[in-house]
This record gives sequence, structure tokens and C-alpha cells, in this order.
Amino acid sequence: MFSIIAAIGKNNELGKDNKLIFKIKDDMTFFKEKTSGHKIVMGHKTWDSLPGKLKNRENIVISRHDFPGPDQIIHDLDAFIQTNQNTDEEIYIIGGGTVYFQFLPYAQNIYLTEINQSEKDATTFFPEFDKTKYNQTLIKKGSENGLNYQIIRYTVKNLK
Repeated sequence: MFSIIAAIGKNNELGKDNKLIFKIKDDMTFFKEKTSGHKIVMGHKTWDSLPGKLKNRENIVISRHDFPGPDQIIHDLDAFIQTNQNTDEEIYIIGGGTVYFQFLPYAQNIYLTEINQSEKDATTFFPEFDKTKYNQTLIKKGSENGLNYQIIRYTVKNLK
């Protein structure tokens, strides 16, 4: 099963110049706790933005080219989705914007840290989705460095 995890601003802002816009310690802790011990899937730009391979996770990168570093490189996204969409294993999609858009129709869970602030110079955005098709569970509310946020789990309603 695919689960998306992201932190977004009021206007679905994700990043600026291949960097996160909002850095909230609780969000980073939540991300680490959720994704540790799991496969994480990302685009090449997201991989390049990381300080290195994320520990205790299988780092999988979508790319047309081979390069050193990740545990696996996906060249055929459709085949990867077909092979993994019905597994019991939770596979986390961690970005960027295009990768979120590609996986959104297949994600059973979306974990969003929704930050009550906007960034007018954002260059990457989370895709729009119909929140009425999901059950919403508030995981945590908080405030850090003047940023109010809430972490919400969206789960597709038609799941058994």
C-alpha cells in the first residue's frame, strides 16, 4: 500500500528551489517515526536535496538514469505501482510535487502536516485532491517558531 507524507503551506506549498519551505521539529520527528523501517520513494530532485541516504529506510528513487547512492532506482513507474499497490507493506511517497501527483490516485493514506502560513515564492506544490473522499484523523496540533500546524491523516473512505 502507498502512503503519501508531506508538509504543506496554506496554498499547498511544498518547497522553494529544491528545499523545504517550512522546518518544524515535530513534523521532522513525525516523518522519521512513520517512515523508519519502511521503503521510501522519491524523485531524483528530492534525493538530491537530502543530506544523504535516509537511515533505517530503503531509499528508492524514480529516475531515467542510474547513479550511485539509493538502494533502488525505478525506471518503470507503472510496473512499480502495479507490483506494489496491493501489498500489506506501507510504502511511503516522500516527494516531490510530480511524484506526489503520480502516486495520489494509488495512495490509501495521506499524512499531511498542514501549516497555517503561505510562501509566495514557492516553486513546488502538493497536488490538489478532493478531501471529501477521505476520512480525516487529527494526529497532532501545535505551534513552533510562530507557525501553527496540524498533522492530519487522510484515509480513502472506501477502504475496508
